[in-house]
Amino acid sequence: MRRIVKGKELDTLTRHRLTSHANYDNYPDKESLRRFLVNEQRGLCCYCLRRIRPEAGAMKIEHFRSQRKYPLEQLIYRNILGACMGNEGQPRSDQHCDTRKGEDDLSLNPADPVRSIENLVRFEGDGTINSPDVQFDRELNEVLNLNVAFLKNSRKAALDGFIMLVTRRAEFSRTTLEKWLADWSGESHSNNLRPYCQVVIYWLRKRLARIR
Repeated sequence: MRRIVKGKELDTLTRHRLTSHANYDNYPDKESLRRFLVNEQRGLCCYCLRRIRPEAGAMKIEHFRSQRKYPLEQLIYRNILGACMGNEGQPRSDQHCDTRKGEDDLSLNPADPVRSIENLVRFEGDGTINSPDVQFDRELNEVLNLNVAFLKNSRKAALDGFIMLVTRRAEFSRTTLEKWLADWSGESHSNNLRPYCQVVIYWLRKRLARIR
């Protein structure tokens, strides 16, 4: 997971919310909303950081706080995220992200402007994601199922591939590490981010912290 910075909402969403009897189901511009969310999230799922595409059947428009439990928030932009399909249609043990989450609540929103989720997520060398926050750590596993084997192995492969490319260097200077960090975090460009980028970002930040 990575922090999502929410920008100005789509104009059609603003206008729709002001109409009588407006709800998410009768919002007519979901196609544009998908494109808007994918661009805002740099092409990645809000939870697992898999690649998502702005097409019906290739991503979900996720309500962080569910529509049924929080109907007054169904058209509030800060509550709307873009998520992957999360193995929809597969056994619950293989589902993840919004598909697994359903109407369950999460204690931390990746789009929270105050509490950066990146400070509460850690990655192990084997691809495991965890959190020092006990409640959120449980949610990562039980609500989002982000340590399902497929995702865990994908994160490990992303990190191993990066390390394999860079370990040809005898040593890593601060300048080199900062350059890689700016590239993987998107600070140095406006392109889509690499899938599972946060596991590499976490590794780079740890290496930087060792350099005095």
